[in-house]
Amino acid sequence: MLNAEYRAAAMEEDILAKIQLGIEERNTDRAYANNLLDHISKAVGISTEQSELKKEIEELKREREDATMSNGLADATQMEQVIALLEKADATCPEEKEKEYFRKRNSLGGRKPLEPLQSFYCPITLAVMVDPVETSSCRTFERSAIEKWYAEGNNLCPLTMIPVNTSVLKPNKTLRQSIEEWKNRNTIITVATIKPILQAGEEQEMLQSLCKLQDICIEKELHRDWVTMEEYIPVLIGLLNAKNREIRMKALFILFMLAKDSEDNKERIAKVDKALESIVRSLARQIGESKLALQLLLELSRSIIVRDSIGTVQGYVLLLVAILGSDDIEAAKDAEELLENLSVLDQNVILMAKASHFKPLIRLLSSGPENVRMIMAETLSEIELTDHNKLSIFEDGALSPLLQLLSNGDLQMKKVAVKALLHLSNLPQNGLRMIREGAVGPLFELLYCHSLSSATLREQVAATIMHLAISTTLQEADQEQVFLLESEEDIFKLFSLISLTGPDIQKSILITFHAMCQSPSRFDIRMKLRQLSAVQVLVQLCEVNNHTVRTNAVKLFHCLAEDGDDRTFLEHVGQRCIETLLRIIETSNDAEEIAAAMGIITNLPKETRLNQWLVDAGAIQTIFTCLTDGTKNTFHNRQVIENAVGALCRFTISTNQEWQKRVAETGIIPVLVQLLVSGTASTRQNAAISLKQFSESSSSLSRPMKKHGIFHCCLATPDTGCPVHLGICTVDSSFCILEANALEPLIRMLGESNPGSCEASLDAILTLIDSERQGGSEVLAEANAILPIIKLLSSSSDRLQEKTLIALERIFQLEQLKKKYGNSAQMPLVEIAQKKNSHMKSLAAKVLAQLNELGKQSSYFG
Repeated sequence: MLNAEYRAAAMEEDILAKIQLGIEERNTDRAYANNLLDHISKAVGISTEQSELKKEIEELKREREDATMSNGLADATQMEQVIALLEKADATCPEEKEKEYFRKRNSLGGRKPLEPLQSFYCPITLAVMVDPVETSSCRTFERSAIEKWYAEGNNLCPLTMIPVNTSVLKPNKTLRQSIEEWKNRNTIITVATIKPILQAGEEQEMLQSLCKLQDICIEKELHRDWVTMEEYIPVLIGLLNAKNREIRMKALFILFMLAKDSEDNKERIAKVDKALESIVRSLARQIGESKLALQLLLELSRSIIVRDSIGTVQGYVLLLVAILGSDDIEAAKDAEELLENLSVLDQNVILMAKASHFKPLIRLLSSGPENVRMIMAETLSEIELTDHNKLSIFEDGALSPLLQLLSNGDLQMKKVAVKALLHLSNLPQNGLRMIREGAVGPLFELLYCHSLSSATLREQVAATIMHLAISTTLQEADQEQVFLLESEEDIFKLFSLISLTGPDIQKSILITFHAMCQSPSRFDIRMKLRQLSAVQVLVQLCEVNNHTVRTNAVKLFHCLAEDGDDRTFLEHVGQRCIETLLRIIETSNDAEEIAAAMGIITNLPKETRLNQWLVDAGAIQTIFTCLTDGTKNTFHNRQVIENAVGALCRFTISTNQEWQKRVAETGIIPVLVQLLVSGTASTRQNAAISLKQFSESSSSLSRPMKKHGIFHCCLATPDTGCPVHLGICTVDSSFCILEANALEPLIRMLGESNPGSCEASLDAILTLIDSERQGGSEVLAEANAILPIIKLLSSSSDRLQEKTLIALERIFQLEQLKKKYGNSAQMPLVEIAQKKNSHMKSLAAKVLAQLNELGKQSSYFG
């Protein structure tokens, strides 16, 4: 209790000291008065609300009047001084201040500023004094000047040069008051005369007047009150539209000082027509002006009333967000504080989100009332977002509150959460984060809820799950892999929905599985789908009228066909399915769908009955059309060509020359030769395979040379015939790859890095040489094919090395080729003989023996 009494006594003593200092100084400002009034209110236990403080001051005035009437002159005088001090505070009646100001101003009407009296000047500085003090010699000087005089070791009066007591400096309050009254008189006259110049003066005159006005405002808070009373605020707002940048900047700075003084001034500025729009316009100008406008808006935003008005100005948020990202640290800090002040209104928060400033929205989404959280979630679902926006929204913490809304029992909350998650989940990084943070369970729970009356909600859930599945296909190798579905039961449950839902959900589920078939768990997913008889369902969906569903069913079907077992497809793919696939290829305008359908045909079992169905349904002509369509140059169109060449291989097998003839009749062999040059790696490989299969039939189809009489050579040019097949060859009749000019591009393919392409081209070349015919080896030598073949001995592929050894064994049967190329083959042959398996060693040994090198190199073989 004693401590409490002591604190109360100390506070009272402090207040009395402040009152006394304020009375003595006389020039204390509003801040001093506000601080003093705040201390008094706390000491006596009254509210600090301005309305309450006004009542207390009015009560004090009544007490002064009572003291005057009861002849308590000392008390009345003391109260008068206290009231004069407290009337500078914001809580006092502004009407009385204005009344007093205009009384003084009107009394000076028409007068000009007075020159200072001689006594106002400091004898040392020769400038008008600010803090005059009297020395022991009864002479007055500026405090700072006389203190400096004494500090320099002088102890004589600067004027009388008689000794003085340097420790005695007495404030000359009377002179100080006179100087203040003179300054105030001149300032009032100046303030009153500047306004007309700003309203109608010349540009340079206006700028000079603004400089004066700025200096006046900086000098004293009371001066700023006078500027406000003279109604300068509308005039200064009008100057923000001036063409001169300096004029605009001066006006902004003065407005900032006025706004900083009081809540009333902030409201006065905001009430001027188009004031906030003009300030925001300056926000978009050059950096100096922009920063002043920003500081003014920040000060205005500290008023609750004005804050609401700022939010109605078009474009302000975009400008603030732009400044937020600037290199100017101070400006960025002010912009952030301003945005924070404005974020008390939900509408402002939405505008900020639309301008890519999401922190206030995410804060409300996390901790706001339920209705506000729903509004923020709905905003996220509706606004346009870049990928960078979507990523930063999740990084700043939006996912957790959205998942909380998703798990809420209220259906409406679930709806807005799903809508927002759908909008944000199409970015792969976000999709993976959603899987890791547990979004999958609640989403599937909603998808499987057949009692939901909202079909749209289930469609959005299915689309969100689709985004999550797509995200699993884009995982970084060094990250922990995540999976959407793993158990066979979950896969079956989701796939079963295809037969129970409408087209939109069907599409999403099909894309979901197509994505999972390309994810890290793709082999397991494909296997389980095939086990679940998914192929049977997909065959049926290939016939539906809905183009989107059909396209995605065909694409998923293609995925399952790529590495499927023959039994599954032979069981479910019939003649009708074949005809459906070909009809899609012939009629669809979707290159991706055509490529997938052609890919299914490529990967179907190489079974005679299936092939015959394809031939009967016109597959050969369809493939030719796909290969010769000049519009196919996009990625998916290149995929169409790639798959078409792959499908063609099933009809060019040498065991069925009837099919070969039907293919050749379309003119497809020259197309295949061209694709050896222009196709993708896979296209070139499959083109080489088809040409190899064609070439295998050339010997039997080459037409024998006619035997002529002994004198025929004198009558006509002799027939040369094919140097390989020793008969008459053509592209259409015997499928000769020499006649088709395929040898040169096939040789070039031997140098490719892809082992599959090299092997396919080598296989085609090998059809030109055998142990019985040596003309092929000579043709290869003339085409410079021998060295590229020898280089394949160093291939990393054992199969390619083995085929190369077989080729060289045939080539080196010719003595001239053995002599010319034997040395080039020697070292790689020796290396194979040393390091490979017994079969490869045996093949290498045979070739070395042909080269007569086996005995010389016997030490290599142990």
